[in-house]
Amino acid sequence: MQAWQVHENGEPSEVMRLADVERPTPGDGQVLLRVRAANVNFPDALLCRGHYQIRPPLPFTPGVEICGETEDGRRVLANPALPYGGFAEYAVADAAALLPAPESLDDAEAAALHIGYQTGWFGLHRRAHLEAGETLLVHAAAGGVGSAAVQLGKAAGATVIGVVGGADKAAVARELGCDVVIDRRAEDVVASVKEATGGRGADVIYDPVGGEAYAQSAKTVAFEGRIVVVGFASGTIPSPALNHALVKNYSILGLHWGLYNTKNPKLVQHCHEQLTELAARGAIKPLVSERVPLDGAATAVQRVADGVTTGRVAVVLEKGAAA
Repeated sequence: MQAWQVHENGEPSEVMRLADVERPTPGDGQVLLRVRAANVNFPDALLCRGHYQIRPPLPFTPGVEICGETEDGRRVLANPALPYGGFAEYAVADAAALLPAPESLDDAEAAALHIGYQTGWFGLHRRAHLEAGETLLVHAAAGGVGSAAVQLGKAAGATVIGVVGGADKAAVARELGCDVVIDRRAEDVVASVKEATGGRGADVIYDPVGGEAYAQSAKTVAFEGRIVVVGFASGTIPSPALNHALVKNYSILGLHWGLYNTKNPKLVQHCHEQLTELAARGAIKPLVSERVPLDGAATAVQRVADGVTTGRVAVVLEKGAAA
């Protein structure tokens, strides 16, 4: 079969190599899946760089989120068990963690429903307890993680403010349903949020960026507001001033979604049921902006790493993968 492999750490476009390799052999409790589509995530770039919290042994195949097919023909969502990731014709996954792919979504959309939307659902509902009528601020609102949070926020009845970088991404954020869109390259984010909220600020802030975005969050969070820290796509990990959180009376909430797979897997299943229902009635639908063939995976991962994509980029495989 064909699979992308990383033999040394570095930039995705430099270290990912497409090769003919043997199909992986599942271990105890694992299954072999034929990959139908693999969604590109920022952690794939971090894995290539050796900067992710998990460091699989070299060589490994990146690709942490797929829509795959079991031997009996079931279409499922899975987080492949590294080192046998999803940018390949076949991947390995834990049998107990498989989720049924929603019938309302095609392979690429289904592959993109898992990590980003689970993270959004846990962040907004489990951690921040977002309520209808509240104001939600989403950083990087046109990106893969942010676009999911925007849709979930709208589905929950929130007023959504999206912060983006550039006019093209601003247009995408509007199409996603943002009530207010702020282009950080052309506007003052703090002043714009205060203007949009009558000086009150945002009740919930969803931050997958860190760095300057977090500094803006601290200045624009409302009384009894909640800042959900999801990631650090900017590459800069902020150091919150806890005296500021005390004086303004807001909460800083961390979210590592992957922990729920081991700490409380029943919640992951419950979340998937909620997401499947929302997808079935059209309240959410992953924005797949690009679909590329397997041989375009390395370029796709690099573009996501560089922050030049909108929505999700999916690697879509043809049926009848080679042995």
